[in-house]
Amino acid sequence: MRFSAILAVSLASLAVAAPAAWAAGAAAITGAGSSFAAPLYEKWGEAALPATGVKLNYQSVGSGAGQKLVLARTVDFGASDAPMTTAKLAAGHLLQFPTAMGAECIAINLPGIASNQLRLSGPVLAAIYEGKITRWNVPEIVGLNPGVTLPDLPIAPVYRADGSGTTFVFTTYLSKVSPDFASSVGAATAVQWPAGTGAKGNAGVAAAVKNTSGGLGYVEAAYALLNHLTITQLQNHDGAFVTPSKETFASAAAHADWVGAKNFAIDLTDQPGAASWPIMSATFVLLPNDAAAKAQSAAVIKLFDWALTNGDKGATDLQYITLPDAVKTAVRGAWKGIGG
Repeated sequence: MRFSAILAVSLASLAVAAPAAWAAGAAAITGAGSSFAAPLYEKWGEAALPATGVKLNYQSVGSGAGQKLVLARTVDFGASDAPMTTAKLAAGHLLQFPTAMGAECIAINLPGIASNQLRLSGPVLAAIYEGKITRWNVPEIVGLNPGVTLPDLPIAPVYRADGSGTTFVFTTYLSKVSPDFASSVGAATAVQWPAGTGAKGNAGVAAAVKNTSGGLGYVEAAYALLNHLTITQLQNHDGAFVTPSKETFASAAAHADWVGAKNFAIDLTDQPGAASWPIMSATFVLLPNDAAAKAQSAAVIKLFDWALTNGDKGATDLQYITLPDAVKTAVRGAWKGIGG
C-alpha cells in the first residue's frame, strides 16, 4: 500500500476514534507502525486505560509507515522494529526507546509435519528466499531432518509486502548467516526478494502461509501462537537446534549489550548460547520531543510508564520478553525533559 493510502486510512480511523475517547473523559493518543508490536500495544492500551485515563488508538501499518507517519506528525508516536539512525532521529526531533523484546518464528504448511518437528538452518532459509532451494525434499533439507519424511512439494515462501521492521530483523539475520544473501539481497525494511510472494503485515503473512500448501514465512511469535501456525526448529549460532519458546527467547535476550547501544538501537539476531533462539529483536517507540508535541508526548509517556511498571505479565503471555530493570530505568531517564 502506498504511503498516501496508509495516511488516508490512518486519518479516517483517527477521526472516528478520537471523539469516542474524549467523550469517555480520556486523553486520546494515536500511534502507528509495527505489526510485530501490535498485539502487545493493543493489550497494554486496554489494560492501562482505567489507571491512566489515556485512550490508545493504534494502527498496525508496518514499521516503515510508522516512521513516516510520526515524522509527518500525523500520529503522536511511531512504532518500529527497525531502529532509526541517530541522524534521522535528530532531524525528526524524535526520542527512540524500547518497550519489549520479541522473536520471529518460521511458520510452515506441510502435510503430515507437526510443530517443532522440522529443522531448518539460516543458510537454508537464505537459499529458499534467494530461489536456490525450491522443493521441500531436497538434500539440503532432508539432511537436517533424519527420520522425517518430507513431501515432494514446491516451497512457497511468503515475505512482507510492506515496509517492515520484521523484514529488517529477518534480513539482518539472513545477512549474518549467509554472505551470499548479504551481497545479493541485504538487510532493510524492504528488499527486492528473488523468490516468493508478498503479504501485508504479520497477520497477512500468517494467513498466506496457513492457506498455502508448501508455504513458509517469517512471523512474530504472537501471531504464530494466536493463529495456531505450524512452526519449525532453527539451528542457532552455537550449532544447536532450538524450538521457539520463552526459555530460548530469554536466553538470546540475556546476551543483549544495552550499554553499548546508542539510542537503545540493539541488534539481537544470531546471539550466542546453546539455548538461544536466533531471530530476536527489540521493538521501539518513536516519540516527538519538540515543544509543540509536549502535551501529547507526556500522555504517551504516561501510558508506557504504566506498561513498564504493570505490563510484564501481559507481555510474557504473548511470548514477548520484558526489558531488564536497568533498561527500564534508562528509558525513564531518557523521558526527562519531554513532560514525563
